[in-house]
Amino acid sequence: MHSTTLQADNRAEVAAALAQQQLIVACLCAAWCGTCASYRNAFEELARRHPEKYFLWVDIEDHADLVGDLDVENFPTLLIQHRETVAFFGTMVPDQNVAHRLIETIAATDDAELQRLATSTPERRQWQRDCNLRRLMGE
Repeated sequence: MHSTTLQADNRAEVAAALAQQQLIVACLCAAWCGTCASYRNAFEELARRHPEKYFLWVDIEDHADLVGDLDVENFPTLLIQHRETVAFFGTMVPDQNVAHRLIETIAATDDAELQRLATSTPERRQWQRDCNLRRLMGE
C-alpha cells in the first residue's frame, strides 16, 4: 500500500479508511513548501515499509476546512493516530528513519499505555481535542 492523497473527490473513501483499526500516519504539508516536496518520496517509502498502516498526505491549504484549525507550525508535520488516540502531532525532521522509528515505537505501544500518554500533558490532551482526524473528517 502506498500513501493516499486527500482530494476533494475521495473524502468518503478516506473517512472510511480512517474508521478502520490500523495506525494512521498523516503528513500535513503545503504544495509551495520545498521541504514537503522533497519529503514526499520519503513518506511514500515509509508507506511501503509499513503496508499494514494507513498513510495520508494532506495539503493544509487545499483542505483548510478540515485541518485549518490545527496548529501546524512547520513542515513536514506528522499526525499519528491509533483508533481515537492521537499518539503524535508535531513537526518531523525530514528524515524517513526518524519517522520510521517513531512509527515503530507507537505501533509497539499497547492501547492502555497510548491512552495514558494521551492524557499525560496539557499538549497531548489538546491533541485529543483538536487533532483527531476521524472526528475532523466526520464534521
